Parts: sequence; C-alpha cells; structure tokens
Amino acid sequence: MQLLQTRAELLRWRQAEPAPLHFVPTMGALHAGHAALVHRATQTASTGAGLPRVLVSVFVNPLQFGPGEDFNRYPRNLESDAALAASAGAAALFAPEPAELFPGGEAELTRLVPPDSLQRGLCGRQRPGHFNGVATVVARLLGLVRPQRLLLGEKDWQQLVILRRLVADLGLPVQVWGCGTVREADGLALSSRNRYLSPEQRAQAVALPRALARAREQAWGRPSANLEALSAEVAAELGQAGLVVDYVEAVDPHSLQPCPGLGRPVLLAAAAHCGPSRLIDHVFLMSRQPIVAIDGPAGAGKSTVTRAFAERLGLVYLDTGAMYRAVTWLVRQRGVDPGDATAVAPLLENLDLRLSTAAAGGQQVRINGQDVTEAIRSPEVTAQVSAVAAHGCVREALTRQQRVMGERGGLVAEGRDIGTAVFPDAELKVFLTATVAERARRRAKDLEQRGFPVPEHAELEAQIASRDHQDASRTVAPLTQAADAVELITDGLGIVAVVEQLVQLFRERVPEDAWPEPQA
Repeated sequence: MQLLQTRAELLRWRQAEPAPLHFVPTMGALHAGHAALVHRATQTASTGAGLPRVLVSVFVNPLQFGPGEDFNRYPRNLESDAALAASAGAAALFAPEPAELFPGGEAELTRLVPPDSLQRGLCGRQRPGHFNGVATVVARLLGLVRPQRLLLGEKDWQQLVILRRLVADLGLPVQVWGCGTVREADGLALSSRNRYLSPEQRAQAVALPRALARAREQAWGRPSANLEALSAEVAAELGQAGLVVDYVEAVDPHSLQPCPGLGRPVLLAAAAHCGPSRLIDHVFLMSRQPIVAIDGPAGAGKSTVTRAFAERLGLVYLDTGAMYRAVTWLVRQRGVDPGDATAVAPLLENLDLRLSTAAAGGQQVRINGQDVTEAIRSPEVTAQVSAVAAHGCVREALTRQQRVMGERGGLVAEGRDIGTAVFPDAELKVFLTATVAERARRRAKDLEQRGFPVPEHAELEAQIASRDHQDASRTVAPLTQAADAVELITDGLGIVAVVEQLVQLFRERVPEDAWPEPQA
C-alpha cells in the first residue's frame, strides 16, 4: 500500500492506472468499522467496470471541530492507521497536512453550507458549523480524488444524508454508498472516541444501544406507535444510566424533519455524553418489513431483474404477473371467453393460486393443484393476459391476495399497478421500462429459448405496442407511473447493471441498519 501525503503524489498515483477508484474518507484512529468500509469498497465493482482500487484518506479536519471540542487530543497514529487500511485491502492512504488541502489558509478557503433544514436538528443543533466543515473538506477531497464511488458509514447518519445532498446538488459524478454500522459484541457502535472511555464508562455506554433497541422492538408492528413517548422513554433510560443526554429525536430518515407517525421507516437518533466521550447512535423504527414495487410495461425485463434483486436483498419475490398469467391459463383451459367478465368471475371462487420456490431454485406456479409454471409463458397466454387482467373481478381478487401476502412486508413485487394500486405505501417504487424495439428483441430471444415460433420483429413490435395501449387505457388500474416512482430505462443494460441500480435506489431509502443484506 502506498502512502501519499501531497496533492502531487495523489495525482500521480491516481493517473497511474485506469481502474475504477473507490474512496473512504476518515479522520484516522481507524478501527474495525473503517476496515469494513474498506473491505466493502474492494468487493463492489462499479457498473460495467472491473474491480476497483481503494483509497483511504486520513485527515483530522479542523473545520468541523467547534470551540472546546477535542481537536487537539483527537487520537492520531498514522502508522497504525496505515497498517489497518492495508490489511483491509486499501491500495493507498492519502494523509495530507492542512496546508495541502488549504494552500491559501483557512481564511481564504471557499466554504460550503448545506441546507439549514438538514442541519438544524440532531447533531447540527448541538454543534453549529460542524457540517459546514464536513461538507467543505469532503467536497475538496472529492475534487482531488475524483472517485467513482464514495463509501460512508451509516453510523454518522446525518453526515451521510448531508453528503448525499451535497453530491446531488453539485452534480458530482460519484455514487454515494452507505454501509451499515459496525458494533461491539454488546451492541456499542464502534467509534474512534470510544478509546477515551474508562472500563467503568465503557460498561455505562452500552445503555445507549440497549435503550434504542428496546424502542425499536416496541415500535415493531405498531403503525400507530407514539414516537414522542418512545423518544421520552429512551431519554429517561439514558438519564437513569448516568448518561448526559444531548437529544433523542424521531425524524424522517431523508429530510431529517420531525415525523408525525410510523407509516414508513423512522430514524430514532440519540446523542449522549459518557465521561469524556460524546456518543451518537440510532435505530430505524419500522412497523413492518420493507416493500419494493416494480411496475412497467410488458417485456421490460421486470421478472428477471426482480427475481435477482429479491435474492440479493433477501426479499421475497412476488411475481404478480405470473398470478395474472395463471388465471389467464385457467380461463383458456376452461374454454371461457377471456373478454367476458361475467364468465370469468365464477372461476375466481375458491381459487387456489400458489407461488413457491421450486427445488431447482426457480419459482413454481400452481393453480388448483396443477403446476402451470411453463404453460403460463406460452404465446397464447401472453396474447390474452391483458384482456383477462383488465376485468375488475380479476384484479380485485388478485389484489386482495397480494395485499395479504404483503402485510408483513419483506417482499418485492412486480407488475403493472403494484406501486399505484397494490402497495401505494411501498418504500421504493420503480417504473422499469425499455423502448418497444428493445422489448421486441428480448421477446424474440425468450420465445426462441423456450422453443416457441418467433414472429417477425415488426410483428413483435406491433404486438408489444398494442399491449402497451391496452394496459395503459384499461378502466381498472391502468398501467401508469406512480408519482413517486423512479423511472429506470434498461436499454443497453445487462441484468447485473440493472440490479446494481435497483440496489442503489433501495439503499437510498432503506439503509443497511434497517434491512441488512444477507451474508453470502
């Protein structure tokens, strides 16, 4: 691992290789939490590129320390930091002196001021100017390093939100990835300042994660939980443990504004003094597990990427399209006119429709005891599913089933109206689409692989365009993009690239601290 201490050395190192660059900025005093960030940075390749080089910076930033804070005694040990960064997989460590970052001195430095709405609460209230200093130095480092990806710990949640906003507002070409909080065995979040604690204070400090964990348990499954009362209980428990409370606040995780209720995940954050250390920690209060709704037109690749995305995040895959195809198969099998709602309705009585994971790992679809997994993908079913799905009785019956499946959450569902009609309160909504030409190409490939005749490309395009019109113009739950859905156009993107984009969108809304990624 190379040690870089000047801007010139950094520039030469950065230009030496074309590999993607991932960046982990720190103030030193590195511990296992920093090592986890570096290790994550080495493992995740940027979309369409090879494995990255990882750069760690160590800079005790004077701009983010206020009067009377611990700037002078903040732990500094570059040799130890370099050893830990190297063992975690970093390719280089950038450890500049202040004069390298502020060549004209602090007085001549252009400074950044994040929005007041993100600073006025939580730590910003207790440490005025702190996040201005953080934003200014991180922006300076990003300008020098120019990474493809910036990795930050979720432990400093307010800082993560502010730096995401900085990157978005300045249009910087970098992806911001948050990584889950790393804790000691007893739950205390790792922090460089934990080394200030005596053994007695260290035992006392664990009251913070324990009080927050109890609040999370009390909120689970209770959408009407009283957030003000939960916050007060945490503050009282910390006081009883001898900690001096700065704040305990329940806020929206993204706007950092007070939350009226627990409809979606809520950040319950706290700061308290324990001896010489100021401890911060948080939990995410949730009344159910997260839900992802992926809508879009036929042939956009929703089923393939949704299945892979669900497996990656440990979510249950709910293939609503397969449910509608299964009903369409039943309509055809019974010889019923697919356009006659009155004739279709009786087939829905006592309908036994089940989705399960097959022994080989794929999804199995059974209707009234019969395995129809392959049969529902035939061109004949595809041609008629739109007409069957348009019936109010069909949509009502299947939507009711889907909502029951989603009561506990923990799933990703794809279809035509998941975000608008079935799960309007989903944490993430995506409108996954592609051009008609691209979808026709994919449809031809799928038919060929399944052994079905492949029509001319122009005919496939006409079929898909007609299907789009039917789905978008139907009376009941027409295909439309939800107002709060993110449009993701998949032309030219492989499955891995689309899944990576979905994961990034998910993590912007559901942190690892709220929904950890399954261990490989």
